[in-house]
Amino acid sequence: MALLSSFTTVTLPRTQTPLFYRKYPSPKLKLPHLFQSNRIVAFSAPKLNDQIASKSTNQIPDLQHEPQTRTWNWRGYSIRYQCAGNDGPALVLVHGFGANSNHWRKNIPVLAKSHRVYAIDLIGYGYSDKPNPRQIGDDSFYTFDTWAAQLNDFCLDVVKDKAFFVCNSIGGVVGLQAAVVAPQMCRGIIVLNVSLRMLHIKKQPWYAKPFIRSFQRLLRDTAVGKFFFKAVATKESVRNILCQCYHDTSMVTDELVEIILNPGLEPGAAEVFLEFICYSGGPLPEELLPQVTCPVLIAWGDKDPWEPIELGRNYGNFDSVEDFVVLPNVGHCPQDEAPHLVNPLVESFVACHAKSYVEQPSS
Repeated sequence: MALLSSFTTVTLPRTQTPLFYRKYPSPKLKLPHLFQSNRIVAFSAPKLNDQIASKSTNQIPDLQHEPQTRTWNWRGYSIRYQCAGNDGPALVLVHGFGANSNHWRKNIPVLAKSHRVYAIDLIGYGYSDKPNPRQIGDDSFYTFDTWAAQLNDFCLDVVKDKAFFVCNSIGGVVGLQAAVVAPQMCRGIIVLNVSLRMLHIKKQPWYAKPFIRSFQRLLRDTAVGKFFFKAVATKESVRNILCQCYHDTSMVTDELVEIILNPGLEPGAAEVFLEFICYSGGPLPEELLPQVTCPVLIAWGDKDPWEPIELGRNYGNFDSVEDFVVLPNVGHCPQDEAPHLVNPLVESFVACHAKSYVEQPSS
C-alpha cells in the first residue's frame, strides 16, 4: 500500500529552522501527523520542538568531554582517531573528501555528554597513513570498499560494539557501503549532504567517457597532477574553496583552513588526492540505499553549491530513509557550519533507535 507523505516544520533555537519531510508517521519520534485525502499537510510539532530545544540548551562543550587523540593499527597502517564519552550508544563520525576527524570538533564534546563518540581519519586522509597505491601494488586501494572495511573493522577492534554512523559528503557513501557489507555493525546512519558523485562514470554521456578517462590518466601519470595539487594546497586556495561550500563564510576561520590544509601537506597526500579525483567508479548512494537495512536519516544544507538539494530530495523516497531534513541557509558541511542544528538531530535520532535494540540473551 502506498504511504502518504506529510511534512513537519520544526522550530529550533536561532533563526534557522530545519524541515522534516516525513514519509510516514513514526510513533518513536512522536511526530503528530494529519492526512487529508491525497493532500500534503503542513503543521508545527511543538513536542518535538521542546525536545530538541531542551537538548540545544546544553550544547556548550566542557573540558571533561574534550576528545582524546589515539592511533589504531589497521592492516599494518597507523590510523588516527579521536574519542570522548564513557556512556551511551556508540557514534562513529566519518568525514568527507579532503577533511579529517577535526572537522567534527564542534560535535564531539557535545555529543560525548550522552554518547561514546569516535571520529576516524579514513586511511589516506587527516593524520592516518597515506600509502602510495603504486608502491604497494594496488591501483584500486582508495575506494569505498577499502574505507567501508576500515570503518567496520574499527567498530570491531576499537568501539567493540555496533554503532550509529554520522557521515558527511563522501563519508556518507562510506557509511552506506559499510552498512551494506556488514549490517550487523550499524544501528543507523545519519547522512549530511551525501556526495551525489556527479562525476561518476555512470552519470556521464557515452561521448564524454573517453575524454574523462584520458583526463584522469593525464592527472595520475604526468606532472600535471602534481602541479594541480600544489596550486590547490595553499591557504588561499583552501579558503576560497571553503567559502564556496560554506553559506556562512564567517565560519571559514583561520583554524578551519589549517585543519583542512595541514594534513594535505604531509608526504603522500598529493597521491591520495589525485587517486580519488580520478576515481569515477564504485557505488552510488542510490545503489546502496535500497540495500541498507538499518534506519537512515538524511539532512541537507539547502545552500550547498556542490550537491544540489533538488537532486538530494530524491533520496528521501527510499524505504530505508525515515526522514529528509532540510537545513536552511547551510552549505555542504552542516556539522561544522551549523552544529546547533546537527547535534540535536543526532541526539534525537539516536535516542529514538537506541532503545529498539535489545541484546538477545546468550544461549
